[in-house]
Amino acid sequence: MAPPIYELDSLRKVFDDGTPAVDGVSLVVGAGEHVALIGPSGAGKTTLFRILNLTLRPTGGRLHLDGQDVADLGESALRRARTRIGTIYQQGNLVGRLRVVHNVLAGNLGRWSTPVAFASLIRPRGVADAQRALEQVGIPEKLYARTDELSGGQQQRVAIARLLIQDPDIILADEPVSSVDPSLAVTIVTLLQDLAARSGKTLLMNLHSVHLALAHFPRIVGVRDGRVPFDVAPDKVTPELLEALYAGQRDEANGVERFNALNAFGNACRPLPGFVK
Repeated sequence: MAPPIYELDSLRKVFDDGTPAVDGVSLVVGAGEHVALIGPSGAGKTTLFRILNLTLRPTGGRLHLDGQDVADLGESALRRARTRIGTIYQQGNLVGRLRVVHNVLAGNLGRWSTPVAFASLIRPRGVADAQRALEQVGIPEKLYARTDELSGGQQQRVAIARLLIQDPDIILADEPVSSVDPSLAVTIVTLLQDLAARSGKTLLMNLHSVHLALAHFPRIVGVRDGRVPFDVAPDKVTPELLEALYAGQRDEANGVERFNALNAFGNACRPLPGFVK
């Protein structure tokens, strides 16, 4: 494994009502590694990502970023560390009424002063960079479109273009494809992986789709009740592991049943994603 970029040691997060959202998680993620996290809704995956992107402090345990204990970072060092981490959310976290160019250039906010950021809203600063980023995600013609007039898939591409401008060392993608159709989901997951691989970035992705995770990631981490019951290669994820992971979650368990049915075909003749109803 490459040198660790994340080291989690018995990490915990307990909210004010006493609910443990993350409960004793220990993981090591190597620099440049691609990891998928799967598990039922409410398992603690998003809370874990908020800890990893340094916007939420853990209640207990240790988190090391590149060997540095995050608890030892002052406010200035913490802000610098956050610029190394780019997060993509399910809804993109874009400002709908702004032109695409402004949302893409928001990737510079960690580097720009407040006056420069406000001035760029009037006269965009770095338009050529935004154009190049949009070309990489396949929608250069949308540079001056209103963001809220784009489709869901196009908005996710804008969010990825913003990430390219930020140029982080780590990409955290929190359910980035749950609101798009299956064929587009494959495209977006592949795009994120290709962009990360091209520049050696670390990629962690929360996925609702077990099939997508197993088909596209070399490491699968299961999360349930704030804990990690398994951390294995995709070929080691058995139907029994999945059934235990999603037990009691009716809709998601149905998805696991459909996945298990696909597995009956064997790897050589498994139907392609998006072609099974």
